[in-house]
Amino acid sequence: LTLHGGQRVRSCSISCGASGTMLRFLTAALTTLDGEFVLDGVERLRERPLGELIQALRSLGARIECLGREGFAPLRITGGELAGGRVEIPAGISSQFVSALLMAATRATARLEIKARDPVSAPYLDVTKKVLRDWGAEIEEGGGGTLMVDPVELTGGRFVVEGDFSSACYLAAGAALLGGRLSLPGLDTRSAQGDRLFLDLLAAMGAKVEWRNGVLCVEGQGQLVALDRDMSGMPDQVPTVAALAPFARGTTRIRNVPHLRLKESDRLAAVAKGLRAVGAQVEELEDGLTIPGIWAEVEPACDEAVIDTFNDHRIAMSFAVLGLRRRHVSIASPRVVEKSYPSFWTDFSRCLETK
Repeated sequence: LTLHGGQRVRSCSISCGASGTMLRFLTAALTTLDGEFVLDGVERLRERPLGELIQALRSLGARIECLGREGFAPLRITGGELAGGRVEIPAGISSQFVSALLMAATRATARLEIKARDPVSAPYLDVTKKVLRDWGAEIEEGGGGTLMVDPVELTGGRFVVEGDFSSACYLAAGAALLGGRLSLPGLDTRSAQGDRLFLDLLAAMGAKVEWRNGVLCVEGQGQLVALDRDMSGMPDQVPTVAALAPFARGTTRIRNVPHLRLKESDRLAAVAKGLRAVGAQVEELEDGLTIPGIWAEVEPACDEAVIDTFNDHRIAMSFAVLGLRRRHVSIASPRVVEKSYPSFWTDFSRCLETK
């Protein structure tokens, strides 16, 4: 393992903080490197399941020891070689299990065939496949969700990372809620990112969404309308839709996202608690939320309300959107946004100034 500055190490401990993505991707990648590595993070990260990924990697010869509970961090990984062959993995908890295997497969000793069962957040797999192919990987796709990857030396060079639709969604939602107009450059109209489809949801809710010379333009048109959607393909935007729902005419139903309970927080529970804190109504289901639009025709309450973010960046940003119309909302631990969007509060304020 080569660190920044060229120093080579054969063993080290790595803190993943609260990042499940970092933990899952490194769990697979480090099995292909010579050395001994310990992966750990904050307490919530130790609660996020890794069992299916660990079992799949062990079946390929990886040496992974769970230092606490089996199937959870902290982990000790003794890297070396990852065998090829065939592996089947349940992906109903996270598509990142499959993405992690895809990346590690490029350094395996032989072709790896990955059978993913019931993957959630499938668009993120498309992003992984696209980037790996851009860097020279050959990925064949078979029937029933099977992916076949041959070992390859990935190419280097300059790579331009496209704009993040997940971050853009909060600003776009704010424009739709306030009836404002917003232009967001730097996004790829052909992106494979799953959260690009959030723009379709905004349009269905009544906002005007269009591309003008490659720039995303969102304009609120007044009254929002409720949705009934399976959001398994864009679970990160469930809190954002939930923030708009109390202002939408009708009853919003969000379905098929039980895996949200295994994110940085139990996001279904966190959203429900936040909505109740501001005086909205919500029914928390095992796999979703039902939210009536009680503020579609009347002004919301304006007493003080504090949102517990549960150390979750997406809870903070989505309730910031809700706070545009429901006054006197405070976000506890606002710095949690730094995990994915360090300039969120600055950008959010700028959008309000130019509404």
